[in-house]
Amino acid sequence: MSRKVNVYGLDGEVKSSVELPAVFDTPVRIDLIQRAVIASESNAYQPQGRDPAAGKKNSAEQWGTGFGVARVPRKKGSGFAGARGGAFANMTVGGRITFAPNPSKVIVKKINRKERRIALRSAISATGVKEYVEKRGHKMEKELTFPIVVDDKMQTLKRTKDVMDAFEKMGIAKDVERVVNGTKIRPGRGKMRGRKYRKPRGPLIVVKDDTGIVKASRAIPGVDIITVRQLCVKSLAPGAKIGRLTVWTNSAIKELNNLGGKANE
Repeated sequence: MSRKVNVYGLDGEVKSSVELPAVFDTPVRIDLIQRAVIASESNAYQPQGRDPAAGKKNSAEQWGTGFGVARVPRKKGSGFAGARGGAFANMTVGGRITFAPNPSKVIVKKINRKERRIALRSAISATGVKEYVEKRGHKMEKELTFPIVVDDKMQTLKRTKDVMDAFEKMGIAKDVERVVNGTKIRPGRGKMRGRKYRKPRGPLIVVKDDTGIVKASRAIPGVDIITVRQLCVKSLAPGAKIGRLTVWTNSAIKELNNLGGKANE
């Protein structure tokens, strides 16, 4: 069933209306969205393994019985050195690992093409449900119709200040403030591995063409800009949690009708 939603200007006022594409009537399948996100993230996993000869580079053999010591392989010339004399075996200091990681292990998760398409359509549909957006924790200061559609002037902005002014007039600047206040130092070893901070996800802006807004928005914490052809479940539902606050430009909404009934892969 077709329905219309408001198109907001950069001043936050309603300028016109647009008819929503049929993709927003897709039932939300959380199970498929979770599978699609996991499959997408698994492509970034890095295989790891161990040197097949690790722990096996010592000349060691067991003594046999009659010496009153454990029958573990011992280094040549180690004498009765106890545990420090052991080698090669998996229970000795410096020995091999029992079940070492195998670099040939299959770590990529797969998902059927049709399921991935349904997952993307479901993720798009979830951005048009206010309850999902609020449940995810996004903050808004004004009552807006969902999905949030803005004038095409949004994708022509070339200054960060202009983008933030548009956010404030639309009432979603508070969500950027939530990202700033929610940035915390990660607990554990991750601080040493290039991921010191944990940062929430802020608004997602979907445009038809990039005419300057990507460069203008890259300094705003938590804000991502993608085109319609770059849509993916991972961007629309980070962490497999549906309902990301998404701002669609008018031309981007109309471009969804050109997907020909098949969601973008």
